[in-house]
Amino acid sequence: MGAELAVLYEDDALLVLDKPSGLLSVPGRGADKQDCMSARAQRVYPDALVVHRLDMATSGLMVMARGAAAQRTLNDAFARREVRKRYLAVADGEITAQPEWAVIDLPIALDWNRRPLRIVDQDTGKPSVTRWSVLANNKNPCTTRLALEPVTGRSHQLRVHLQALGHSILGDALYGDARIQAMANRLLLHASSIELQHPISGQAMRFVSEASF
Repeated sequence: MGAELAVLYEDDALLVLDKPSGLLSVPGRGADKQDCMSARAQRVYPDALVVHRLDMATSGLMVMARGAAAQRTLNDAFARREVRKRYLAVADGEITAQPEWAVIDLPIALDWNRRPLRIVDQDTGKPSVTRWSVLANNKNPCTTRLALEPVTGRSHQLRVHLQALGHSILGDALYGDARIQAMANRLLLHASSIELQHPISGQAMRFVSEASF
């Protein structure tokens, strides 16, 4: 499989992969956007099917089903919010630690004039909730390491929510200004753990991926 496909777990119904930053989850439009995580997986596992996605700039854990039955079960689990995902991020500025997990509850809508960007919109946005916790503060440069748990699964949710708080994720080429983009050579957002029930056996499973930053 080489460096093209990092497989953390495989069986007849489930694949858990570690996606690098800069790789699409699924094919995009155009011949130059056909290399992606799903295509690489399907070259090795022809029955691999997509059940969720990560942004191209985000690294970390991505689950795929093997076969239509497992895909239906996993799709249902994601829809019912039974799959628990946690991300690691490094954000701009010093964020005060909370006594427990804090919540960002801001509705997100597509910014039609700047597609594919999203914005917080109280009138037309869809309910969007993120749990967050401070892991560490860094003084020079002034940044904060965060654990993030998306309760809902809107596109760009974590990036939009942190931008709305005034603490953009470092290296964010979509939502960060020139200073934010210059602070890291990639988006510092990593899908670090995922908890789910196996689509066939129902066994509780947890997978972890260490961030490179």
